[in-house]
Amino acid sequence: MSLENNIDKIVVRQNEIENLLVNSSELKPSELADLSKELSEIKSITDLVKKKENLVKEILDLSEIINDKNADKDIKDIATKEFNSLKEDIYNLETEIQFALLPKDKDDTRNVILEVRAGTGGDEAGLFASDLFSMYEKLSIKNKWKFEVMEVSESSVGGYKEAQANIIGNGVFGRLKFESGVHRVQRVPTTETSGRIHTSAATVAVLPEAEDLEILIEEKDLRVDVFRSSGPGGQSVNTTDSAVRITHIPSGIVVSQQDEKSQHKNRAKAMKILQSRLYEAERQKQQDKRSSTRKDQVGSGDRSERIRTYNFPQGRVTDHRINLTLHKLEKILNGEALDDLIDALVVEDRMLKLSSNDL
Repeated sequence: MSLENNIDKIVVRQNEIENLLVNSSELKPSELADLSKELSEIKSITDLVKKKENLVKEILDLSEIINDKNADKDIKDIATKEFNSLKEDIYNLETEIQFALLPKDKDDTRNVILEVRAGTGGDEAGLFASDLFSMYEKLSIKNKWKFEVMEVSESSVGGYKEAQANIIGNGVFGRLKFESGVHRVQRVPTTETSGRIHTSAATVAVLPEAEDLEILIEEKDLRVDVFRSSGPGGQSVNTTDSAVRITHIPSGIVVSQQDEKSQHKNRAKAMKILQSRLYEAERQKQQDKRSSTRKDQVGSGDRSERIRTYNFPQGRVTDHRINLTLHKLEKILNGEALDDLIDALVVEDRMLKLSSNDL
């Protein structure tokens, strides 16, 4: 289908919604909210189309001046310069319109459950996992997202065996979904006396937060174990069996929570994570069905694949999916420049989707 046909369909739909909203008294509050949201999204596209149409009118007027044999040479030169500039503006607008017409991932607006786990590399992997967790916390602060730590399991040297957080904000999953995968670090550990560079890894999982009504979990499918919370090295956190381990029998997914002193609160947190993991599993299944190739899944979250390397001696970070290297390692780990990597991944994802869509 051509770009023009897609735009025509959008305009027709805009007129339909506007007519429905005229009689909004007949609509339920939920229907009114959904239609208003859809109209806002459509108007963002039709506004771009109107802007393009105005530029096309301007460029036609300039063409007349350029082709006028009696026009002054200086005026022609100015018109030619403006003509070329407008051509570029129109091209950019067309690309923006095409991006806006791409099918939206309905999960992009969701909050996320972030999970970071130490991989290969012993103590150094745990320290790197804590660095990554801190990086996402700093990014959240920068972007004014709420970062709620859910569970942290520390290693004996101060790193993290694993850590989980709930990140709440507008469009968080749409930004962070590209972070899922294996992150690798190359650096000299503080305990290394010979100055030898070690390579370690940590895995990151970014799960769209599921809503209660979306994932039905039956009690008969759960095995719930309670146990005493313990800190690093087995140090007791409290003297009651408040920690909770939930096993979802059909899928084999196991979730543990022990940060809270209340068994009830730990269970609620564990259920929230379990729902999101089950939702992500179903989401991935549906995505795999729709995708005939893997190339359009820049942010698919395949944790078996190494996605990024953080090289300390060279002060660089390389994202292997898009072959992008930035010499901003400290700024990226401080959350200042991570958006530069994410922006590039978003653009690449859009371009791949655009090339596979017949607009």
